Amino acid sequence: MSKACYYETLEVERTIDDAGLKTAFRKLAMKWHPDKNPGDKTSEIRFKEINEAYEVLKDGQKRAAYDRFGHAAFEQGNGGMGGGHGFGAGFASSFSDIFEDLFGMAGQRGGRGGRERGADLRYNMEISLEEAFTGKTAQINIPVAVTCETCSGTGAKAGTKPKACSMCGGAGRVRQAQGFFTLERTCPGCQGRGQMIETPCASCAGQGRVQKERTLSVNIPAGVEDGTRIRLAGEGEAGVQGGPAGDLYIFLSLTAHKFFQRDGADLHCRVPVSMVTAAMGGEFEVPTIDQAKTKVKVPSGTQSGRRFRVAGKGMPVLRSRQTGDMYVQVVVETPQNLTKKQKELLAEFEKLSSGDTQPEAAGFFKMVKDFFGTRAN
Repeated sequence: MSKACYYETLEVERTIDDAGLKTAFRKLAMKWHPDKNPGDKTSEIRFKEINEAYEVLKDGQKRAAYDRFGHAAFEQGNGGMGGGHGFGAGFASSFSDIFEDLFGMAGQRGGRGGRERGADLRYNMEISLEEAFTGKTAQINIPVAVTCETCSGTGAKAGTKPKACSMCGGAGRVRQAQGFFTLERTCPGCQGRGQMIETPCASCAGQGRVQKERTLSVNIPAGVEDGTRIRLAGEGEAGVQGGPAGDLYIFLSLTAHKFFQRDGADLHCRVPVSMVTAAMGGEFEVPTIDQAKTKVKVPSGTQSGRRFRVAGKGMPVLRSRQTGDMYVQVVVETPQNLTKKQKELLAEFEKLSSGDTQPEAAGFFKMVKDFFGTRAN
């Protein structure tokens, strides 16, 4: 019976590059691996064919010979393929980069000795803009798994000790024959810890940890921003049976301020001013984030939307001596609910107005007049 084309076996074109070839191989190897299809002889045969094809095509010289002579290039021992079974010296290297994908082993390493690391925890904290300006020390209460004091985290009853797992001999891993080769897996008896507890601690049921509410003091530095993450190493859940504790991550969010809007280290605010103040000039007081006040001078003829910079009155820059600025934007308020006398005065003012008093409006309407005059011509 003739062999199938190696390219067809890997379901690729002859022009495929090395990266594409590797991707195709990984995909098919994961699909047809015997461990994914237990008891299926067809999968085992298909898996061997995929490996044999890849062993040839991944090697530049072998691929060139195959492209020229086909399977004949490797008959009678010429290709070093070990009788055509596809398990030459390169077998281990072919699969070393896909073992984690196939069997999910990435998270199981280092599990020997019973010391499984505790989980990381997240705590969401809301603070005000003023607290972000000054910094603060906050007390938080979190429910967390802590080391069992009764057994000191071993999980074993007082006076006893964990024993080596009889299934793996304390190695935490077992070898299992799977078709044509042997796989090393996490021991199912001890879950990779290498130890078994015959008499578990009554307080923690052999886990080495118990649930408890713990009070922690958190230092929040000045200048933190919305979304800042603070890591407290070793303040997460205690590890299983004496393993190292995880970490606690505190995520900060800032509440909206009724007066200021923040942009990095700068603060912005909008202040309404009267039409008279904007026209004649004047000054007004505004609060600052440090709970003080500052005066802002408004020159005559100030237009709505103009911004004034108050240097050094913004937020501190985190872990720096720098400080941002405060920007005050004035909004000219149009008078409302006018009395008869006020209306008369404004009408008189309008009569006395000219292009010099309202140059922007005069210039705009002149452009409009010129535009329509040009269209008429």
